[in-house]
Amino acid sequence: MKAKPSQATKALLRRRSLCLALATWIGSSSLPIQVLAATPATSTAAASPVAGDPYLFTFKQLGRDGTINLHGTDSTDSLNFDVPVSLVATGAQVTLQYTYSPALLPDLSQINVMVNDVVAASIPLPKDGAGTLQTTRVAIPPKLVTEFNRLSLQFIGHYTMGCEDPLHSSLWARVSSDSTLDLQTTQLPIKDDLALLPVPFFDRRDVRMLSLPFVFAGAPDNGTLEAAGTISSWFGALAAYRGARFPVQLNALPEHGNGVVLVAGDGPVQVGGLAVAAPKGPTLTMVDNPNDPNGKLLVVSGRNTAELKQAAAGLALGSKGLSGNQVVIDKLQALAPRRPYDAPNWLPTDRPVKLAELIDARRLNVSGYNPGEITIPLNFPPALSSWRQDGARLKLVYRYTPQPTSANSSLLVNFNDGLIKSDVLLPKDKLDKGLLSALKDDALTRELDLRLPLNTAGVQSRLQLRYMYDYVKQGECHDIIIDNVRGSIDPESTIDLRGYDHFMAMPDLAVFKDAGFPFTRMADLSESAVVLPDNASSADLSAYLSLLGRFGSATGYPATAVSVIQAAQVAKFADKDLLVLASGQNQPLLKQWADHLPSAVTGDKQRFEVSDLALRVRSWLKLDDDSALRRARHSVAFSGGDPTSYLTGFESPLDSGRSVVLLAGGDGSGLGQILDAMARKDPEGATIQGSLVAVHGTAIDPLLAEQQYFVGSLSPLRMVRWWLSRHVLGMFVLIAGGILLLGGLAYLTLRAKARKRLNG
Repeated sequence: MKAKPSQATKALLRRRSLCLALATWIGSSSLPIQVLAATPATSTAAASPVAGDPYLFTFKQLGRDGTINLHGTDSTDSLNFDVPVSLVATGAQVTLQYTYSPALLPDLSQINVMVNDVVAASIPLPKDGAGTLQTTRVAIPPKLVTEFNRLSLQFIGHYTMGCEDPLHSSLWARVSSDSTLDLQTTQLPIKDDLALLPVPFFDRRDVRMLSLPFVFAGAPDNGTLEAAGTISSWFGALAAYRGARFPVQLNALPEHGNGVVLVAGDGPVQVGGLAVAAPKGPTLTMVDNPNDPNGKLLVVSGRNTAELKQAAAGLALGSKGLSGNQVVIDKLQALAPRRPYDAPNWLPTDRPVKLAELIDARRLNVSGYNPGEITIPLNFPPALSSWRQDGARLKLVYRYTPQPTSANSSLLVNFNDGLIKSDVLLPKDKLDKGLLSALKDDALTRELDLRLPLNTAGVQSRLQLRYMYDYVKQGECHDIIIDNVRGSIDPESTIDLRGYDHFMAMPDLAVFKDAGFPFTRMADLSESAVVLPDNASSADLSAYLSLLGRFGSATGYPATAVSVIQAAQVAKFADKDLLVLASGQNQPLLKQWADHLPSAVTGDKQRFEVSDLALRVRSWLKLDDDSALRRARHSVAFSGGDPTSYLTGFESPLDSGRSVVLLAGGDGSGLGQILDAMARKDPEGATIQGSLVAVHGTAIDPLLAEQQYFVGSLSPLRMVRWWLSRHVLGMFVLIAGGILLLGGLAYLTLRAKARKRLNG
């Protein structure tokens, strides 16, 4: 949902030499917030424009995963890039890595680099460079770069001076996704105004990973950490695909840039070079960073931890209603409790979902003979049971421009790169007169009722739709491309998950990595507790905040109800799922639960149970047999070497059906290595699966896949069928019992009839 720019934001944008617009905020508050007091925003006279950090992005980081293929006499492809609201571009360069056809005529062929539809440079295509990888650096005039930008590559190609086929196979150029865009920027001063939130601490225009330091006046207590977790999960939800890290500093402010400061106490506090006044209640304040006049600090304070948590929740759930440089949150009232699997980022299972809810409706319209793919993200809730289900129902309504004569045109429907349906786009000469007369705007409407197989789908899936228009050749010197073909997916098309139960074999570290499950089952983490070491280091606290940031990214909702505890308190939280963090030997639960752990690291002695999982490739999605299991075959113990970091999952020793996930760093940097492994999106990162994974620097080794228990539930009838499918002997016993019961009833019935006949 897009919010209208505030007055403070308008003032900021007027100071830019380029016209900038306010970033779009995501989500909407579900809680009413009453602001008791607000202090007007103040500007910083001392701050002046300074050189900003350089921005260097590959095309892959800008959203182009594969090679850009340009084909034909005139072909264009584009990608978008934005400039953060507090910056203005002072220079830009594009470094292209590309190849092109040896058949091109160099005098008539070129690649135009355009920014916002203005040609910035034309790259010649000489014969001597054809067919080999070329690298060219192009300077972009700064005046072409605004706040929202489109970088386009236009290929003009010809292979003959006479008549030519406009789609001839020799007319091609390919641009690598490793090509880069380099921006130089100047940073502008920003007012101390909470109306700008989440700017400057997060800007959706910045595609880099978010790194936002958290500052505590001293060693934080559990309540302070719960408030910090609410804030980090909120920023994680905003960061989304970018990822987020939250370094922790104790009584020391960031040397440069922005940060979040949390203070609980009824008196004034000195945090590094920042004097925090005594709070009057749950307070949010934006101030300058004393170490960096162009950096900002978001101070979250309260007279006690309860007020601090209220201020954090007010920030996470109602930041769009704030203004001024300081506010006191007077009231925070929950309207409705969260329900299982109701995370905003996940597809609901109680109603059909329109495609317009998942993607901007404008992106459902395409044009041209090679319009590219329409990709719709589908974030399925974890633990969906696809056992003996036909698949999720997709009711797809689409429109297309029928071509005059026969052509091999079709609409391809793919699900996670797997073909679901290829529907022929009939030309006009194959349509009956009734359909031709019903054409609206020369477009024909068609409907498809499809099923998406969820047994091979991940939590983060995608629906891919592509119009494939065949070009009908008219003959030599008659081939002219008329770009009059259109395709459109009806935004009212729906995907329906009704009828699916939530039932899953555990433990499963892949679904923990991808969706934070089982902790994110409740979006606010109200049924989860994080068990920190008794003397947690800054690295341990940073790992905790970064993990909650990952959970927020998965759910799209802040962790407003998470519990932070130590090992001595776990018995009181037996009814919760437990996330346990350890660095070295600082976690007492490593000894208390040693019998439940498939691994142990004690001093220089290490032990790991192993199976043949490392020799196989499998998906975290469960089939309904035991083919995915890789149970322990050996136990390996050794001494010496560097300590190994690992993550493992098992059923809670305190309550059956509850889960424990343990992240154990071999040393102080081990938890950071585990987080780096979880953040990887390459095939190596996908090997985090099963019940035990070891991490050695950048190497990831899955060791076990033991499914020991189940979470969720099935409908009664489906539960009986599922149990019988797994227990063949039980099925035979049930059948035999049924036969005996029916036989006994028949015997008693016949005997009663015989007695009645004899007595009659």
